[in-house]
Amino acid sequence: MNGFSFRSLLRRPEMGSVLSLVLVVAFYVIIGHVDVGNLVGAASWLNFAANLGIVALPVGLLMIAGELDISIGSMIPAGSMTVAILSGYYELPIVVGILGALGFGVAVGLFNGYLATHTTVPSLIITLGSLVAVQGVVLSGSMLLTGAASVPLDAPDWAKTVFGHLIANKYQVIVFWWLGLTALFALFLHVSPWGNWVFALGGDETSARNAGIPTNRLKIMLFVMSSTAAAFVGMCGAIVFNSAQVSGGMNYIFNVIVSVVVGGVLLTGGFGSIIGIFFGAITFAIVNQGIYFTDIDRNWSNLIIGVMLIAAVLMNNTFRKMALAYAPRKKK
Repeated sequence: MNGFSFRSLLRRPEMGSVLSLVLVVAFYVIIGHVDVGNLVGAASWLNFAANLGIVALPVGLLMIAGELDISIGSMIPAGSMTVAILSGYYELPIVVGILGALGFGVAVGLFNGYLATHTTVPSLIITLGSLVAVQGVVLSGSMLLTGAASVPLDAPDWAKTVFGHLIANKYQVIVFWWLGLTALFALFLHVSPWGNWVFALGGDETSARNAGIPTNRLKIMLFVMSSTAAAFVGMCGAIVFNSAQVSGGMNYIFNVIVSVVVGGVLLTGGFGSIIGIFFGAITFAIVNQGIYFTDIDRNWSNLIIGVMLIAAVLMNNTFRKMALAYAPRKKK
């Protein structure tokens, strides 16, 4: 019984990401002489992880289902510019701007999902096209409607409180959105029947379809969730910083995918967990921001960050293989 329980624990997708997080913190403490108290309470990595994590959750579901969405890189500034143009430049009620930003995300997600389910073009290519197209729409639309690539936004107090409030003048309220969405996504993937469908879709789409799973509707829904989450993060950014720009968001493509992979999700699909994705976002945020809490020469920062991320991914993969190969001794 003990052997079986230990094996079950090892095979959990999030175990590798938790161990990666522990080793990353240990590296900064031992090599970088970081004060753990200062690191744990820092707003820089926590705000970074929250914005990253909200996008990583639905992208992780897509990757578990065997698909990929890189259009998130343009959807973040798209959500930001939409709410700023509607409610900042044209002074429409903030509710209109919020619905416009989220609606834009839904539309792009439906477009990506439709093409992914009705053509044989890989989702990587489809969303690459969407990435470039949305970038063009946002830039040209902003210049045409406002004559500028940056638009100010003065959101009302209630919108600031819900989407852009700074707790203790440093923690973004989006951290609570991240925690709440993590719980909802965990219920979706690990409790509801939809979760089993997602795993089945990533394991073998043909078998899943033959088993009666609505694979097309499920895939479209996942694409909608991904693009809408990115638009939501962009919208919150515009509200908290009182402005929006057409640039930005491209780094999220790399950051999100790495966070999801560090979180234990396989690029081939069919394996992963929400808790793993959650810790993957935290690990990436600490790797990315932790360097600034050390006395290490900043000229080495990119090299150190890259090596640590590669090590975390490799260790996660090795840990998973060891777990799957582990076999407890049988009692005589």
